[in-house]
Amino acid sequence: MKVGGTLAVLLSAWFMAQFDFFVVNVAAPSIEHDLRAGPAALELIVGGYAFTYAAGMITGGRLGDRYGYRRMFVWGVAAFTVASLLCGIAATPAQLVAARLLQGLAGAVMVPQVLATISAAFPPEERGRALGWYGATGGLGSIAGQVLGGLLLTADVLGLGWRVIFLINLPVGLVVVPLAGWLLPEVETGRRARLDLPGATGLAAALALVLVPLGLGNSLGWPVWTWACMAASVPVFALTWRRQRVLGARGGQPVLDLALLKVHSYQAGIGSIVAFMAYFASFMFTLTLLLQAGRGLTAFQAGLVFAPMGVMFSITSLLGTRLVRRYGLIVVMIGGTVTALGLGLMVAGAGLGLPYVVAALILVGAGNGLVLPQLIGAALVEVAPHQAGIGSGILSTAQQFAGAGGVAVIGAVFFAVAEGGRHVLAMRWSAGINLALVLVVISTVAYNRRRAIRRAAASRTAATPSA
Repeated sequence: MKVGGTLAVLLSAWFMAQFDFFVVNVAAPSIEHDLRAGPAALELIVGGYAFTYAAGMITGGRLGDRYGYRRMFVWGVAAFTVASLLCGIAATPAQLVAARLLQGLAGAVMVPQVLATISAAFPPEERGRALGWYGATGGLGSIAGQVLGGLLLTADVLGLGWRVIFLINLPVGLVVVPLAGWLLPEVETGRRARLDLPGATGLAAALALVLVPLGLGNSLGWPVWTWACMAASVPVFALTWRRQRVLGARGGQPVLDLALLKVHSYQAGIGSIVAFMAYFASFMFTLTLLLQAGRGLTAFQAGLVFAPMGVMFSITSLLGTRLVRRYGLIVVMIGGTVTALGLGLMVAGAGLGLPYVVAALILVGAGNGLVLPQLIGAALVEVAPHQAGIGSGILSTAQQFAGAGGVAVIGAVFFAVAEGGRHVLAMRWSAGINLALVLVVISTVAYNRRRAIRRAAASRTAATPSA
């Protein structure tokens, strides 16, 4: 297997997915003006991708387990490319909303196969480095959505305006699809049973009933229907969960592999990633509000403020795997401490000027790069190859769900405190909550490190012959 080429192909798709997740925020004013999109349509154009992307991720992972990671990756990239074209040629808000929903579904098929292929097909000595590149690419895609997106809009490439942010995916997709068919290994999962369609539908419905209100609630003032939907998600999820248990007990293959959720390292990894992503997504959101609404920066200027954080994230992501291999999970705890220090600076002096904010962001980025890729790797380390797709799907869903929840809850705190122009005070409050979440991550990693040390000591004792 050509590891370098395979990784480049996989990460190209991952970059596209992350880029399109963030770039629409920059283009929203242009889309609103050009298509005369109302507030509701604009919310769906921005958030529709996130809704279908997150709701379909687990099913996308299961499809990879059933029909092969290479096949589903190729189909996902092809569908994502077509959806991007449809976004780029949309003539009405309704057309763009529909294309964005399709783009999110395609991403949900494409992205789980990236982590699944890395987990199931890469040799152990290459897997850590690949996850480091995965983390670095995710960080670059997030920042590029704002910085590169702003550049493309400012340059008005070929007079395309906002459409270029979608059409730029076409050449990438046209190259990645044939290369994926050539370079990606065909991992034999040994699982060819029919897809659990009722389970997939119930799971997607339960997630959508939470994600849609979380995505739209802040901007709409939390109307009654948002609370009703979130309340309805509880029985829908409970019924789906019960059906999954019954199907598994009867020897079937449910869309949600409950046996996977019994793996301790996977449980701990999911918990840590949920806390981390709730902090990270809400921090990016509230800091953007501070920079644009509080300091009057344009979206592109705000993106440039984030750029040093993205650079540091990428550097430490690539170094982190090597450091963890040599020094263990203490490196992740150090990374979390550096992130906590940066957030502490934001709490103490969010109003002291942009140089101070950038310095805090450099610390946050450096710490994040040592934490996130290692949390992903630790979560997947004991996942069996035939479970890599569903494992990656659940992991990615947890990330999106936690991000949406963090933005909704901590964003609500920010908006409440920021009334009357108190954006600096609001940032201090939200950064304080984020600091608490990072401390949860550090504590969880410390507990797992102590547990791993005790297990290693017990194994050595059991292996030592008695005198």
